[in-house]
Amino acid sequence: MTSNHRAFLYALVTVFIWSTIASAFKISLRYLDPVQLLLYASAVSTLLLAAILVTQKKFHLIFQCTARQYAMSLGLGLLNPFLYYLVLLKAYDLLPAQQAQPINYTWAITLALLAVPLLGQKLRLLELAALLVSYAGVVIIATEGQPFSLHFTSLSGVLLALASTLIWAIYWIFNTRDRRDPVVALLVNFLFSFPFILGYCLIFSELIWPPLPGLLGAIYVGFFEMGACFVLWLMALRLTDNAARIGSLIFLSPFLSLFFIHFLVGETILPATFVGLVLIVAGLLWQKKLGQHKN
Repeated sequence: MTSNHRAFLYALVTVFIWSTIASAFKISLRYLDPVQLLLYASAVSTLLLAAILVTQKKFHLIFQCTARQYAMSLGLGLLNPFLYYLVLLKAYDLLPAQQAQPINYTWAITLALLAVPLLGQKLRLLELAALLVSYAGVVIIATEGQPFSLHFTSLSGVLLALASTLIWAIYWIFNTRDRRDPVVALLVNFLFSFPFILGYCLIFSELIWPPLPGLLGAIYVGFFEMGACFVLWLMALRLTDNAARIGSLIFLSPFLSLFFIHFLVGETILPATFVGLVLIVAGLLWQKKLGQHKN
């Protein structure tokens, strides 16, 4: 198997797993509140990342960061996993998975908007039109096909899902400035964030021994969503000689996710969800194409 074939396989496996995460969130939240799920999932992810670094004989690198890098990890750890997943899981708690998942998928749109004030980039008229197409899809999904009524299933849930895209976009922008080994940096971020997650859980929730379905859900989310998928995707990008082709596979994920949401969570997928998701992906693809022409 060539490097490109291995990269394609890693990417496909990652996209497939990503497609199950919305269902895993929703099922786990039947047994745990958002911060409890975050606490147990982040603990699993931290152990997994540590085991990966031990296997790679890089674990010692987490003790060799500079003071500035540790300070960066503190800030990044507060953004992700602490704040990002806390907000995202609360959105999933309030919304049907078929709404929360596509809205969260628009983080790339938020990234393009934030790049204007934070990175000094310019937003052309056509790029703005592409973003508006995607946000039109968000409104259609959030209003269950009645965009002009502006009647949302849960306005708080929609706002939280949109806020999660803002947090992730900010995290992504500042994370690109981190020159450490990606797995090392992620583990240090998780280690710094864990006391905040634990403290938040002790103050605003409670420590419990999760029922078995909740525990298994937290393990699944922590192992795959917060840990293994990051490493698999990184491996795919390192092995391929065409990162754009690998990156395009991401667009399969939200459509596959609807399949799992229907059969695992039991939600009836509304036509409006599919229409809105098509608009979101169309806007993202248009924006991506415009960005390639600009470069």
